[in-house]
Amino acid sequence: MSLYPTLEDMEVSHMAATQHAAEQKLTQNAITAAESGGTVDIASSLYPTLDEWMGMDSKALQVYQPSSSTGVIAPITGAHQTAVAEIKQGVRQVVGCKDPGSGKIGLSVESISKGVFVSYVESGSIAAKAGLRFGDQIVQINGETVAGWSKKKTIEFLKKADPSQIRFAVRDRPFERTITCVKDSTGHVGFQFKKAKINAIVKDSSAARNGMLTDHFITEIDGQNVVGLSDDKILKIIQSKDRVVTVTVMPDFVYDHMVKHLGSSLKKHMDHSAPTEL
Repeated sequence: MSLYPTLEDMEVSHMAATQHAAEQKLTQNAITAAESGGTVDIASSLYPTLDEWMGMDSKALQVYQPSSSTGVIAPITGAHQTAVAEIKQGVRQVVGCKDPGSGKIGLSVESISKGVFVSYVESGSIAAKAGLRFGDQIVQINGETVAGWSKKKTIEFLKKADPSQIRFAVRDRPFERTITCVKDSTGHVGFQFKKAKINAIVKDSSAARNGMLTDHFITEIDGQNVVGLSDDKILKIIQSKDRVVTVTVMPDFVYDHMVKHLGSSLKKHMDHSAPTEL
């Protein structure tokens, strides 16, 4: 079984395989015809085209037509576009410390379903530099399993922790998922949002084809945290991307719980730096 970042990737991959099989068959037929003294009209042979593939709209497919010079069908997305946004399985270790000046790590948490989750990472903080992200689940702190801990207990434990080294065992954003979309010929990916909440999906768009849902909040664009940013700023980030945009989303009922204690000032100081590959 093969996994693809987008439905477009899967369909183009299948189409390329079909074309390759057709070419192989044509070559074999030409050899057979030559051996028997006959000919094969290769020019008139029919191949599946992008316009016809699985009923996808040709206008939307213009952004990834085969190269006229090589005829090669390139992948729609690539590892570079999706690596920083990927939600990885398993548990990773994050090691941080307290800022010598403030004595703080630069994060806040919320307790959800007996788990402890990162709800705020301050820009430029130790937590941000260590790689903690909004929505990460903290499984352990300094070897202590935090399942069932309240927000208050977690913060008190962190306050008492050795300031020189704090070890976190973290599960990567379990309440979130990523959806990679391909812009159409007009530069749109196919969804609308208000106050970062997706409220409409365009029919037959890349967003629709790849499983975008309403009633979800946008938390990242290509791995960059956008929680607390205005709609205009989020839109500008989307527009600045080339043709592939990976959107990380979270169900509204989880998001509302995560940010309910974050005032506008905290959101303003949230880490919104462009990510590096972890």
